[in-house]
Parts: sequence; structure tokens; C-alpha cells
Amino acid sequence: MKRMMKKVALVTVWVLLMGGCSAVKQKEEYEKPALYWYKKMIKGVVSGNLEKADNAFTSLESEHISSPLIPEAMLILMQAHMDNEEYLLAQFYLDEYMKRYGSYKNRKLAEFIKIKAAFYGLRSPQRDQKLIDDTLKKAQGYVTKYPDSEMTPMAQTIAVRLAMTRYLLNENIASLYERLDKPKAAAIYRERNKKSFVKQEDIQPPHRGWLAWLFE
Repeated sequence: MKRMMKKVALVTVWVLLMGGCSAVKQKEEYEKPALYWYKKMIKGVVSGNLEKADNAFTSLESEHISSPLIPEAMLILMQAHMDNEEYLLAQFYLDEYMKRYGSYKNRKLAEFIKIKAAFYGLRSPQRDQKLIDDTLKKAQGYVTKYPDSEMTPMAQTIAVRLAMTRYLLNENIASLYERLDKPKAAAIYRERNKKSFVKQEDIQPPHRGWLAWLFE
């Protein structure tokens, strides 16, 4: 028993020492050149450690607020989080970029990326109905606002997919109200579908999961 307790004590001391060393290392991570933080951020992105990349960007921004590396770093992190399906963080970096460096020239791309991020951020059509409606309006607005943009065909595709999803959801809700013997409520949702630019004959209902159908 004494031998076991001695081993535990030694392990405890070792952990404390290692923790102390780590703390020293962390204390040394400040007042570094902007390029140091930028490279560390890139290393985090390349290795797939986006938390490390975000922390490095925070240090870059805190210590070098006027660095010309910040705009590029924001766009890199925005794309990295998009690729990692972390769409809220992607939108955060894009919003921050547009607040500081946005111009009419890059606004078309930024607005489309936000629509795309919201679209791919859908996880459950039944629970995300407001997100579907908001993103559909934004996609339709984008097509109207930028008819000649190279991203407009993709925005149109997103709008059509979301409109079909909304149509099917309305139909499902109407059918549910019919089964509950509430014809007036069912009629409301059927009336909404009459105003849709997609028609039932154009839609093939999903035989697999909703998300697979929506994105494919």
C-alpha cells in the first residue's frame, strides 16, 4: 500500500510539474509578430484544428489590430469553417469581414456565401422552417438584385430546392390537419402552396431522408 501511495504521489508531482511547464509556455505566447500568429493560424487550418486557428487569429487581431493580414485571415477562417460544416462560425467571420472591409465589388460574393451557408446549415426541415423561409427570401432577392452575377444560377437552384421543401412541408401540415378534422387549418396551407412558383407535379417527394433529398 505504501508503495502504491508513493507512486500516486510521484504521478501527482509529475502532473503538476507538466502543468506548470504548460502554463509557462502559454505565458510566453504573447507579443509575437503578426506573421507569427498568421502562420500559426494557417497551421491550425491545415491540420484541421480550427479551435487552434481561431485562437491564433484572436491573438493576431488583439496584438496587431491594423495588420494587413487580418482581412485575408478572416476569409481563410470563413472558408475553413464552411468546409468543416460550421456554418454559424463561417457567417460570423464573413459578417465581420464585410463590416470592416466590405465594398460593392465583393458584396455580391459575400451575400451569396451567407445564403449558401444558411442553406447548408439546415439540419431538419421540420424544425428549421423559419430558416427555410428566410433563406428562400434571401435567395430570391439575390436573383432579383444581381441578375448577371455568376453566382445567380446557384442562388436560383437554392431557391428552387427551398421552395420545393416548403411546398412539401405545407402539404404534410395540411394532411395532418385533415386527419385531425380541421379543414380550415388545412385550407390555409393548401392556399399557400397555390401561391408557390413550384407546382406539385414538378416535385418528386423524398423516398429517403429529407436532408439527402434537399441537397441532392
